Amino acid sequence: MSPRWEPDPDIRRGNHVVYHLHAHLVFVTKCRQGVFNGEMLTRCEEIMRDVCESFGAELHEFNGEGDHVHLLVHYPPKIALSKLVNSLKGVSSRYLRAEYTGRISRIGTGSVFWSPSYFAGSCGGPPLSIVKDYIDNQKRANLTVTPQTQRTPAE
Repeated sequence: MSPRWEPDPDIRRGNHVVYHLHAHLVFVTKCRQGVFNGEMLTRCEEIMRDVCESFGAELHEFNGEGDHVHLLVHYPPKIALSKLVNSLKGVSSRYLRAEYTGRISRIGTGSVFWSPSYFAGSCGGPPLSIVKDYIDNQKRANLTVTPQTQRTPAE
């Protein structure tokens, strides 16, 4: 590694890739029903942490309120974020509905725990304006293009 780079634990390396991908995810309960209490949020975090690990991702932060949860996930580029979300919602729904049947059935979410929609936002790194300026200021103007020599079919 170049001495000018300080090791950053958030920058990961694969065989052919160096990446720093974070997503802020928000999942809302069906009809925004206030289902969660502290114990359920703790269990939901455990479940989601396990799901992330099975995908090779890392759950950096987790928190929530009665009707929604927030996650900050560090994930590798080989994972389609939609597949990770589908697994996070599906597995957590199955476990939470099985473990907290009485509480969930009293609130009346039926056979569905999460709303079908979710929020996903990329985060981390510099603001887009900085990245845009960095790309715009590359030294493209100073490069000269040399014409290829023409070859005839006889050559």
